[in-house]
This record gives sequence, C-alpha cells and structure tokens, in this order.
Amino acid sequence: MQTQYAGRIRREPMARIGLRPWHRDPYALYEQIRARPELSPGRFPHTHVTVTHAVCSQVLRSRDWGTTPREQVGRSTGEIDLSLLELNPPDHTRIRRVAAPAFTPRRMAAYEPTIEKQVHTFLDAVPRGGRFDLQRTLAGPLPIMVISDLLGVPDADSDTFIRYGTALGRALDGITSLHHAHQALGAKRSLEAMFRRLLAERETDPRDDLLTLLAGEKGQGIKAVEMLPLCQLLLVAGFETTVNLIGNAVHQLMLHPDQWRLLADDPSLASAVVEETLRYDPPIQLTSRTALQDNEIAGRHFPAGEWIVTVIGGANRDPEAFASPDRFDITRTDGSDHLAFSSGIHYCVGAPLARLEAEVALRVLAERMPTLRLAGRVPMRTSRVIRGVRRLPLTA
Repeated sequence: MQTQYAGRIRREPMARIGLRPWHRDPYALYEQIRARPELSPGRFPHTHVTVTHAVCSQVLRSRDWGTTPREQVGRSTGEIDLSLLELNPPDHTRIRRVAAPAFTPRRMAAYEPTIEKQVHTFLDAVPRGGRFDLQRTLAGPLPIMVISDLLGVPDADSDTFIRYGTALGRALDGITSLHHAHQALGAKRSLEAMFRRLLAERETDPRDDLLTLLAGEKGQGIKAVEMLPLCQLLLVAGFETTVNLIGNAVHQLMLHPDQWRLLADDPSLASAVVEETLRYDPPIQLTSRTALQDNEIAGRHFPAGEWIVTVIGGANRDPEAFASPDRFDITRTDGSDHLAFSSGIHYCVGAPLARLEAEVALRVLAERMPTLRLAGRVPMRTSRVIRGVRRLPLTA
C-alpha cells in the first residue's frame, strides 16, 4: 500500500519502478531522477539515490562503503539465503578467493565447447519456421545446466537440481502467496539436502569440479556454516544473471532489427552485443551501499550508516559517460565502462561465465536462425532489481 501511495499519488520515481506500466520501461523514471541533484533523498530516512555514473562508480569502488552494516552482516532472511553477498572484507575476500578459480580464463576456454554443444542441442528442438519461447527453450535451461556442470551435479540429480534451482530463482521476484512461499522453502530445503550429500561425497571422492573445491576448503577457507549458503548463492547468481542477459539481448535485437541484421551478417559481433546489452538493458538494475564510516562522496559528507542506492540501469545511460546513451548500438566504442557487474571488490566473480554463455548463445542463434523475429507480446518481470523478460515468443 505504501508503494502504491508513493508511486501513484506522490509520483516518486523509485516507488513507481515496480508498478505497471513503468516496470516495462524504468529508464524514463531514471531520467526523472537524473533531473534532480546527483544525490537525491530516497524513499526512506538516511537513504539517497543516484543515477550518475561517476557517483555510482565511486560508491561501488570505495571500501568506505559496504553492502551491509557491520552489525548485520551474515543474517539470512527469507526463502533464499544470499547473505554471503552482504559480506564486507575480510570475510568477502576469503569467500571470493575460494570461488574465483572456477572462473579463470583457462576454465572458460574449457567450458566453451560444452556450452556451444548444449546450445545446438536446445535449438535442434525448435521446428524449422516454428514459433518458440526463447526463455523456455534456451535462455532458461542453458545457464542452469552450465552451473550444474560447473558444480559437478551428477546426471542422476540434474533434473531435480534444475527443477528446484528454477523454483528458487523465480522467488527473487518476490513471494506472491503462501503457496509460493511453501514452494520456495521446499526448493531451498531440497537443494540444501542435495548439496549436503554431494559435499560429503566429494570429501572422500574428489573430482574436477567446484563442489570438490568447496569441500576442500571446509574449515579452512570456508566455515562449515557458510558452505550451503555459498552453494545456493553460486546457483542462483550464476543462473539468474545469465538467463536475463540472454533474454534481454535477444529482446533488444528484435526491437532493433537493424542491429539484428548486423549480427546475423557477422555472428562474430556476439561479444559486442553482450556488452551493449549489459550497458543498455542490464539484468541487475540497482544495488545499494551503506557508509561503514564517515566519509565524503561527490563533495558531500555522509555519516556512517547512511545508504546510497546506485541505480546501475540509470548510470549506464548517463550522457556524461556514454554518447547517445539511449541508442542500442552494438558497434559503439564507448560502452565498456558500464557497471552491469558492479565494480570494485564486489565485481561479479562469475562475470566471465555469464559473458561466455551469452556470447555463445547469441552467435549460434545468429548462425542458425538469421531470419529470427518477434512473434507476440513480451511480458516483463516486475522486480525493481532484476530486469528481464518472462517470455520471449519468436519465430525462427
């Protein structure tokens, strides 16, 4: 009710983002925020909002700003335990060191043939000239199968892993009913039981996978209590970002047919499409940081405990940082400084894998279906934080 009042009556841009029809295009609301001072009061006390690229970058890079006040770090709430995202150094550094080896350039090169083979397998199921939903056919199943392989989930458990992992990811849009809450909680518990069993197996039967890496760090790099939340975080973060990156990229290409033709004529532009999508329509639209101590940002004093909401989707269209920022242009040369994967110590450790999956998916799609086009209405997710399509109907 408070959101409805703030958005529809008081017409506050941040409150309106999750309301119809603005969740379809929040970028117009970001421009309303841009017309205000670069650090404007937020909806709640001690909260400030910015869409300015320079300010967002400074906040995200600064070690004076953390994801959670020190006294609240590690608390888990809700059906999905993403509490490890809230860690500040030194705990954040310790956890990141454990996960980072799974995303090295050598590992990425080894994953690529498997990813490409899987993309072809998914597209083989699409009838020639037929209509299909990209999210159900490719964008949804690909990332969760890749993260399943990366973790080392056995084939016998893969269907269960995919089912519960998908249910958990959908809960990020918010719990909509008591039944939905029971489903999400059941998925969480089932995945925890699976991870607990697989981690125990890896302690006696190590393999070349991420679960073995994690099991080897138990009690050393990772505390026992952190093990299951870390597995859950790797699943949800690795799945959700890539699903929406692929979906958003193809959606924008369909809305900009001249750009799709460029890719269809030269599929090697797939990596450029990925970067422009990350700038123009990023999967994660905003994040927030709290002052860990008194400090200054953009010439203003902020006491410890103040919050700044960094609107990444707005910062990525800042005309001070990007030429013609509202134009989707896969040939642009000034787009690499986007903040889609955050910045500083909290830069997304899985960014190389998300980029690789999206690049391979787009390249193969352009090679195999050069006449691809939209085949119906595209419903959007309603989350303020996550930007993505629910369905993407296409005709091959």
